[in-house]
Amino acid sequence: MKFIELEVKTAVIVHGFDSDNKEIIEDVNEENFVKKLISIERIQSISEDYVLVTSSHGRVMYWQYNCSMQELSNKLQASDLIVA
Repeated sequence: MKFIELEVKTAVIVHGFDSDNKEIIEDVNEENFVKKLISIERIQSISEDYVLVTSSHGRVMYWQYNCSMQELSNKLQASDLIVA
């Protein structure tokens, strides 16, 4: 299993869907970034602002990360974890 080290903070947790198929969203907006080793398999997508990761019980979380998207892309490429 491969991991990447990032400084992240939770912005949003999606807990699933209600009976009308609308997302059940919890806005978290943590104040401080925390250094984590994240399993590459948990990453679903990366945008300019967020890393979307899977969580327990079918949840997904949007994490803000403390670098540029280009820096993150370079880090993944250097570890042969991204196809350019």
